[in-house]
Amino acid sequence: MATGVAPAPLPHVKVRGGGIGFTKSVDFAKVLSVPGALRTASSRGRALVVWSSSTESDTMELEPASEGSPLLVPRQKYCESIHQTRRRKTRTVMVGNVALGSDHPMRIQTMTTSDTKDVAKTVEEVMRIADKGADFVRITVQGKKEADACFEIKNTLVQKNYNIPLVADIHFAPTVALRVAECFDKIRVNPGNFADRRAQFEKLEYTEDDYEKELEHIEKVFSPLVEKCKKYGRAMRIGTNHGSLSDRIMSYYGDSPRGMVESALEFARICRNLDFHNFVFSMKASNPVVMVQAYRLLVAEMYNLGWDYPLHLGVTEAGEGEDGRMKSAIGIGTLLMDGLGDTIRVSLTEPPEEEIDPCRRLANLGTQAANLQIGVVPFEEKHRRYFDFQRRSGQLPLQKEGEAVDYRGVLHRDGSVLMSVSLDQLKVTCIFLALFCGLY
Repeated sequence: MATGVAPAPLPHVKVRGGGIGFTKSVDFAKVLSVPGALRTASSRGRALVVWSSSTESDTMELEPASEGSPLLVPRQKYCESIHQTRRRKTRTVMVGNVALGSDHPMRIQTMTTSDTKDVAKTVEEVMRIADKGADFVRITVQGKKEADACFEIKNTLVQKNYNIPLVADIHFAPTVALRVAECFDKIRVNPGNFADRRAQFEKLEYTEDDYEKELEHIEKVFSPLVEKCKKYGRAMRIGTNHGSLSDRIMSYYGDSPRGMVESALEFARICRNLDFHNFVFSMKASNPVVMVQAYRLLVAEMYNLGWDYPLHLGVTEAGEGEDGRMKSAIGIGTLLMDGLGDTIRVSLTEPPEEEIDPCRRLANLGTQAANLQIGVVPFEEKHRRYFDFQRRSGQLPLQKEGEAVDYRGVLHRDGSVLMSVSLDQLKVTCIFLALFCGLY
């Protein structure tokens, strides 16, 4: 195996056993000035093979971001194919009596908006949602009173012959999670505030010892819930939210997709250490771009680790009406075309049953794309830069007298478009539009 070197200023990197070792998971953002003799040949220029102590894989390959670029990036795949929609293979996770994963239909879900302590109203809402065809219903459980109400909600639904799996949404309250795990089918925990506090920016610097002590605290607080889920056969969603990362994660990774992923992986490692695998991941953000980046990065890490856990897709706080639906379609639809996702929720500020139709539409589109393997003929990208973005440069040809098209007034020297519209042209356009609309 070829090895490489990294400059001293790169944090968390050390030479170990002839290769580059990482003391913790890093973005592999920049590894510059690597001697040519230490690079290996690859199908796309040259790559550097390094050893990563943050993963269960022995090696990881780095390659130039683009032809001739000094910026090296990990050669990680984040989907089965970048040319066709091929659904990512996952394990099956059981949520009550409903199977979730790549061997099963895309599951759709929503969340109640009623006060959980109002048992009758919550039951009525769950029934409306179930009648619309949802596979799961999530209910927020803020405290002990809400947790006690969950038992009555579950029992009432069973008496009315509604066996739809119920999911408890937990924030800040490990003891509440332990209580509700006795009656609900799935527990959603937010790694940003389950054991850590949501970022208060009170402590901005963490030493390695500080970091390890907080990880030990997380394990102490989270392990009892994992053991209880194992005992009762419950499922779990490790659901990171871009807007609620902890101080510790923010101090190391910032408000970034990498921070979201690392926050979830910490909890997943605890689950795995306790031999609990009935869980799924989510990486939600209100910004679809951040959401897509986080999910792709998470899947790239799972490929590297050899993990196959299913994904819950969603854009948080998408809004209402066309705006909310378009925002969700951009984020969720992008990942579905990647072949990613096993259950989805379209988060709208509307009655929860109104979320089911856009959910079903997206699920059907994703399923159809995967079944037909919609895509393009494989090709090698040679012209666009994905990691080290630069302004396009170029030289326009000289304008010759008598040419039919004079592009001097519509293009910049670098070839980008310059829209120059004179006042007279604008007046003519306005008059034309007025005539067209019958207003002139």
